[in-house]
Amino acid sequence: MSLTLTAMSNSTVTRGQQQRSGSGQMPQPSQSPYISVITNRTTNMVIRGAMLFFVGVFLALVLNLLQVQRNVTLFPPDVISSIFSSAWWVPPCCGTASAVIGLLYPCIDSRLGEPHKFKREWSSVMRCVAVFVGINHASAKVDFANNVQLSLTLAALSIGLWWTFDRSRSGFSLGVSIALLATLATQLLVYNGVFQYTSPDFLYIRSWLPCIFFAGVITMGNIGRQLALYEYKFVQEKTHQD
Repeated sequence: MSLTLTAMSNSTVTRGQQQRSGSGQMPQPSQSPYISVITNRTTNMVIRGAMLFFVGVFLALVLNLLQVQRNVTLFPPDVISSIFSSAWWVPPCCGTASAVIGLLYPCIDSRLGEPHKFKREWSSVMRCVAVFVGINHASAKVDFANNVQLSLTLAALSIGLWWTFDRSRSGFSLGVSIALLATLATQLLVYNGVFQYTSPDFLYIRSWLPCIFFAGVITMGNIGRQLALYEYKFVQEKTHQD
């Protein structure tokens, strides 16, 4: 009796091995086209980039309106072509920079193996945007005794924004680097007469401009991180549901 059971077990195992060797691989569960689309990394990156681009364009229009109203930024009459008294190329450039920054921050976090976990919720991101707009409003509306006092105040506010909503070494380093590069690019544009600042006090530009760029980089980095986190959670939920 035991010999019979052993023989039947061996034959069953042999048939299973033959079936697996014949097929070459185990059958995989099918995945719906909808899940395939939303879990595609390239597609999700394009969607996030588009959202960041439009956020950057919107902020550029609003913030540049504050600067123009205060006569901080002056564009030649022949390039004023929008209802917000802004040169046509400013919003697309800001939108493109916002998309690059917003996609770069979560990429740097994953490369360093240090995911950003400080205040990861949309309410914190919205407060960060509000503080950034407030810093820009202060640079355009508040009258300071001199440019040095204005620059030091905005520098303190920008670092405070980073400390309140970021606190990552990668975020600070990337913010400083991009702010310096953006300041250099702005200086080249002003030098070539594309536009100008009233009362420039630092190589054709305003000395507080790097602080504004730094705060903007931190803000867009937080938005990009939050979009990446939301995308990850959404994809995981849809994958489990399928």
